[in-house]
Amino acid sequence: MSIHFPEKSVFMCAGSKCGQHKDVRKFIKASIKQHHAKGRIEVFKMECSDRCKHAPVLCVQPDNKWYSDISLADAEKIVQDLLA
Repeated sequence: MSIHFPEKSVFMCAGSKCGQHKDVRKFIKASIKQHHAKGRIEVFKMECSDRCKHAPVLCVQPDNKWYSDISLADAEKIVQDLLA
């Protein structure tokens, strides 16, 4: 049986500090859906990344790019990079 894997994955920390930034996660998920890229790019919650001083933290795979202290403006740029 075959299973589909996305081209790109966004892992967002869901620890206590990062988890307070639900607006960033919601924005990224909504933007991916709006651009009809839901099958190509998926967003996953990950356990605490232990980088609470830099919340919110996310990682984009397969590029292994890590982002910290993300604002909504940063999230918009990250989504544009994901769609490119």
